[in-house]
Formats: sequence, structure tokens, C-alpha cells
Amino acid sequence: MGYKSDLQIAQENKMQVINQIADEIGVPEQYVENYGKYKAKIDYRYYNEELKNKKDAKLVLVTAINPTPAGEGKTTTTIGLADALKQMGKKSLVVLREPSLGPVFGLKGGAAGGGYAQVVPMEDINLHFTGDIHAIGAANNLLAAMLDNHIHQGNKLNIDLKRVTWRRAVDMNDRQLRNIVDGMGNKGDGVTRQDGFDITVASEMMAVFCLASDITDLKERAARIVVAYNRDGEPVTAGDLNAQGAIAALLKDALKPNLVQTLEKTPAFIHGGPFANIAHGCNSVIATKMGIKLADYVITEAGFGADLGAEKFIDIKCRTAGIKPNAVVIVATVKALKYNGGAPKTELDDINLEALERGIPNLLKHVENITQVYHLPAVVAINKFPTDTHEEITLIKNQCQEVGVKVVLSDVWAKGGAGGQELAEEVLRLVEEESELDFVYELDWPIKDKIEAIAKKIYGADGVDFTPKANKEIEGLKKSGFDKLPICMAKNQYSLTDNPAKLGRPKGFRITVREITPSIGAGFLVALTGDIMKMPGLPKVPAAEKIDVDENGMISGLF
Repeated sequence: MGYKSDLQIAQENKMQVINQIADEIGVPEQYVENYGKYKAKIDYRYYNEELKNKKDAKLVLVTAINPTPAGEGKTTTTIGLADALKQMGKKSLVVLREPSLGPVFGLKGGAAGGGYAQVVPMEDINLHFTGDIHAIGAANNLLAAMLDNHIHQGNKLNIDLKRVTWRRAVDMNDRQLRNIVDGMGNKGDGVTRQDGFDITVASEMMAVFCLASDITDLKERAARIVVAYNRDGEPVTAGDLNAQGAIAALLKDALKPNLVQTLEKTPAFIHGGPFANIAHGCNSVIATKMGIKLADYVITEAGFGADLGAEKFIDIKCRTAGIKPNAVVIVATVKALKYNGGAPKTELDDINLEALERGIPNLLKHVENITQVYHLPAVVAINKFPTDTHEEITLIKNQCQEVGVKVVLSDVWAKGGAGGQELAEEVLRLVEEESELDFVYELDWPIKDKIEAIAKKIYGADGVDFTPKANKEIEGLKKSGFDKLPICMAKNQYSLTDNPAKLGRPKGFRITVREITPSIGAGFLVALTGDIMKMPGLPKVPAAEKIDVDENGMISGLF
């Protein structure tokens, strides 16, 4: 049998009508809103009206080592694990983020899994889906329009034009929009000022959307968004502009979780899509809380490596939602570990035990964070590639065994749920272990202490340096009463440090925080480190160049 692309596999799959999937997990018809035959939204009121007091499922978090630019198959492993549990007769459900168009058309590709562990309809999920991200972008830009209109119409709130912090958003990698000047032209064309765009999935509006528990909470969070400061240095909010009602009206349908299915007909909620290197990197609270009432085992993921996604899942999302993972899967690949050990990208298929041995400490650091900092049970899943050798796998297993964590091979890309049976068995064992979740920091600690706790405990840094700008912002945040919020670190995903070139498990480094911005609606403070930015650019040869559609609407070139 010849090689099939992810897209071919997805297009050849025969899906169940989505109402059958909804029936299987017991969702009453009145809460199901169909988007065609294979997608549906589930009304968020279903949770409060019928699910709230039901027993919680076992929640499994899937995270990973620091990735290579190609990603390591974390979503594929998440989906395959849910399918494996279903094959074993367990009532399982997967909860994922929505893919952003930026990576889909850029370098990394989509986020619907791969091979025989995918969510479908794959093309829809990767391209627009049910329009949620566009709705979030529209809500973001409505707030921007109301802010600039207020300034144009007389600026009653006395907003300082040099301290407007709210930016516009678009769900695309577009470096041209990072820094712009707008309001140019005639007097009626607005006030001229510096501005810029963030990619929608890195916006505070996305974080507000994903952390809201219902429409009322969404409205309250939206009202708290800080959009600017007045000339006295006091924060100006979306509530001051009376924007929260219109924002919530734009998002009322998007707020309903999307129900789809895997290739093996396992139910899947896909909802919200914040980046984990900038935002908090987890699907919506609403989808997670609904999922854990509808199944016995819920598998979810957090973006990028455990230093970013898992840290934010636990220290931000678990606090907000009042949830706790019962076990954690840490995904790694032999290739990525060799990459972390210094092997060139062009030679990752070659056997290189020396590079692998240098790269394994990166995995061990993530294992230690989960088991020794958060005190959660963990298993390492090696996402299998045909080029992996027995010697390489044995080396990884031996080193993980020394820290008391089992390593299992995951072959879900090639075999679907059947390739995840060993992983599923270990997960079933781990979720029954007693564990008490510990956070990295307490909310009442000073801002600097919280940031240093993350840097030292999670990254392994010696300490943190704060620029004069960051120090001034910390004083302003304390003055405004925003200093008791959790921290959302904005850091590159490729390294435990703030320098993407320092791979493996670096020692003797410090983290530099150059800026701290309030995301009061989301309920956290964003600490920007290194050269991280909120608007990516396309690579020299973007994936978009290979994507096409024929006269029958059949898409090609999508992975």
C-alpha cells in the first residue's frame, strides 16, 4: 500500500452524522445546533441546566518536550489515546483547541492530528471551521473601533494617545501589520496614531473567550479589559466604553463548543485556540467542563512544551476552572530529542546516540516538572517514526526509568487507536493514583516572585532580570491593584530559556522580562521575554503555496 497523506486518509473516512455522536454521549436534541451533517455546536446552557452536578470524568493532560519547528505529534497522540480507550470499551472524549489559519498557511500546518489519529472533517476544522476565531477577531476589532471612535468624538475619558494598549487582530501570519500608523487622511478619518495587529489567537479577546464559564462571565471579563490609560495614568476599560454587551452579542454563538468526531468515531470538542507561547494555550473552559460531565475519560492537550502549555494549563486554567488533571502524558520523539541534543535538522533520521543522550535531559526536565513540581502521575509517550531504532528507544527508557517514569511507544499515527493500547493501559493505571496538585506560586506573592518561581522551578533558570520598562510597569500594576493575578509567560517554545538557540537542558542562564502587560479580562498578567512577538510572519515558502481546490470543492495540498 502506498503512502497516504493526512488529507487523503481524512477524505476517505466515512463519518457518522454528528447527531449520532451527540446521541452517544447523551446530549439532548434541544441543545444540538447543526452546522451541516458532521459538525454541531452544543449550547453552553446545557452545562448549568443538566450537567453541573454530574460526576467528573478522569481528566488526562497531554503535553510535550520542547518541540522542533515541525511539532511532535502531541495532537495526534491525544486523539489516538482517546481512540485507544474507546477500543478498550471505555467512554472517552477528546477536547482540543481550534487550529489558527496562521500556522495552517505558514510553516507548522494544522492541528487536527495526523495519519490514522485525526479529527474530522479535517479540512473544515483547519479552514474556518464554524467561524469562532473570526467572531473573536470581530469582537476584538469592534472594541478597537469603539476606542478610536471615542477618541475621535472628543475623548471624554481623557485617553493618552501614547498609552493606547488595545491592538487590532487578524487570524493570519502577517508581519506587515505588526506596526502601523492609522487614522491618516482628513479630519473625519480619525486621530492619527501608532497601532498594530496581533494574530487573533494571541489576543486577550481569545483568552477571555476561552476562560469564560458562561455568557455572563464573558460579559464581565470583557468589561474588565484594559484598552488604554488616561493622562493621569489610570486604566481605561472596555466597560468604560460600554462595549461589553456588543462584544458578548458577537460571541454568543461562538461560545457554544463545537462537537465533531475522530476517524474512529470518538466524540471530540474543539473550541478556542490560544497560542501557548504567548497566551495560555488551552481550549475553552466551557468545552472542558462540559466534556468531563459527558464521558468517563477526557483527554485534552496544552500547547507546545510542558514549560509553556502545561504550566499555564495548571497555574492559570486549573485555578480558573476548578479542575485538576488525574494524569499527564509527555510526548516526545526520537527526532526531537536528537534535535535538542544538537543534531542538524537534515540528519534527524540518522542514528546518533550521542546527540540523543545530550537531548534526553530536556525530556527529563519536563518529567521532573510534572512529577516533582506539580506532583502529578506521568507517562512518557514516544511518538513512533519508522526511522526509530531499538537502541535509541532503549536509551530513552533507561534514563526515564531512573526518575521513576515509564516510557511507552505510541504508534497511533500509523495504526489509530490500536497503536495506543499500551499508552492507554498505563494511563488507566495512573489516573487511579492519588495525587495532590501543587501550583508553582501563590497568587498573593509579589509579581516578581511569581515570575521568578516559574523561571527557576519550570525552566531551570538561575534568576530573572527585569528591564527598566518592566520594573516601571510592575509598579503601575501594583498601584492599579492588578498584582494578585496569575502570570502568563510569553516565551519562545523551542528552548527552556528565552533564547530559541539554546536547546536541550541549559544551565547557568537567566530569563529577561522586557515588558509586562495586563490582561485583566482574561485574568492574568503577560510577561514578555526575549524576542517573542504577538504577530508571526510567513516563512520563505509558506504552506499556502501548495493548497488548492478543484471545481468540485475538493481541497488538495493540505498536509
